[in-house]
Amino acid sequence: MKAQSSVLPVVVGILVVIIAVAVGVYVYNQYVMLSSPSASSSTGTSTGPSKISIPYSSSNKTVFLTIVVESSSNVNQFNFNGTSSGSLVIYIPAGSTVIVKFINQESLPHNLVLLQNSTPTPQSPEISSDGKIIDIVGATTSNYDVNGISGGASAEGVWGPISAGDYMLVCGILGHAASGMWAVLVASNNVTAPYAVID
Repeated sequence: MKAQSSVLPVVVGILVVIIAVAVGVYVYNQYVMLSSPSASSSTGTSTGPSKISIPYSSSNKTVFLTIVVESSSNVNQFNFNGTSSGSLVIYIPAGSTVIVKFINQESLPHNLVLLQNSTPTPQSPEISSDGKIIDIVGATTSNYDVNGISGGASAEGVWGPISAGDYMLVCGILGHAASGMWAVLVASNNVTAPYAVID
């Protein structure tokens, strides 16, 4: 019995490591998919931006979205997937549920807010002046304007189903969205599978 009981923790430990590595690979692939448009560029003669596919389960209309605040000397510290000021546009089928993984690689705290915008771009340091807050990842409705996840941390959330319309993804901390930390999310009945473009 002693031999069996000492083998079980080793087997469990190996399984935990395998699962952790698999999750890490999945998250990294999601990050690469949305932050490297050239990796998935089409070879056609299109002059517009390339579509970047986003993982999707059509059977239950679920979008799997990873948003990363990159830490790099090449990008604005107020960014989503290395983009800022609305250059990342995400299209999803209307009525989809979005499972979002938010990762902060920056040293400043950040959060991720789904905002049904009433302005075309963030106009105010306080994001609720620019539209209706639908949901928040990495903070709460009472502290989103001053609180977020710290550098190296991640948070997850489930949004939706999201009705047809135009939305913004913003950092809710005062002044961050107005400093460029926002992207566009379009939920449309004309979209059958989610994708992103980077202008």
